[in-house]
Amino acid sequence: MKIIVTGSESFVGKEFIRQCNKNDIDIIGFDVIQKEVTDYEYHQIDIRSPEVLKHIPEGVDALIHLAALSRDPDCTGNAYECFDVNVMGTLNLINAASVKKVKQFIFASSEWVYDEFKEDEIKDEDSFTNIANHHSEYALSKLVSESNLRQKYEQGFCAVTILRFGIIYGPRKQNWAAVESLMSAVKNQSEVKVGSLKNARRFIHILDLANGIKKSIGLSGFNILNLTGNKLITLQEIIKKSQMLLGRSVLIIETDPTHVNIRNPSNDRAKKILNWNQEITLEKGLKTISDYI
Repeated sequence: MKIIVTGSESFVGKEFIRQCNKNDIDIIGFDVIQKEVTDYEYHQIDIRSPEVLKHIPEGVDALIHLAALSRDPDCTGNAYECFDVNVMGTLNLINAASVKKVKQFIFASSEWVYDEFKEDEIKDEDSFTNIANHHSEYALSKLVSESNLRQKYEQGFCAVTILRFGIIYGPRKQNWAAVESLMSAVKNQSEVKVGSLKNARRFIHILDLANGIKKSIGLSGFNILNLTGNKLITLQEIIKKSQMLLGRSVLIIETDPTHVNIRNPSNDRAKKILNWNQEITLEKGLKTISDYI
């Protein structure tokens, strides 16, 4: 099996490739980072470049598109660059994949495509999304690319798999999510400030996410799947378990306890279709990041 991975030097890309190497999957990596030594075929290239076409072999099994401006702060107030990379770059890859008869296009989207969640609301892949409620350039760029992929599929493009990633955490030294940030605060500060301790997300560890991507290779047809954790995890739970793991006790300060923000996208469809499940509990996940904070 031969696959292409854009954003191969990203946090997700590196772990995904590491897991693929265990299964004798041939990798071709695309990224903008200069890299002299790799254990796979690598091309330093911008996904917006017309040169992408010549680096895609005929009939590869899948193109996993991870490259993007992937953090909301990188896109806020920067709509042109955000849409140029995330939308036009994706269109460039779609067109190249069509010419080279790629068998499957796997697109990294985000749970942020869902608009606001009402109290106790669970959303799945068929939930209505009102773009008028979105204030995030990043989320909108992902929604536009999802729509482009659906249109291309209906016009005869290859199999399309859209994976809406949950909030990812894991062993890394930068671009932390709430899990890493709170554990670092518990380890290095005497007090931890949060808005509301009841704020919650379905956090997902990088190991589980990469495994979900790997299991999506080979899907036929058009699919949208949420790759999120199995349950909601509150900020209070992260702080409590971090204190237990680190043997620390800190002062916790809630700055806005009545303003509770919960996002709860179901992963039931992914578990069923991919025969996939979350394996890394919060306790296990925290142990993997303790040396990086």
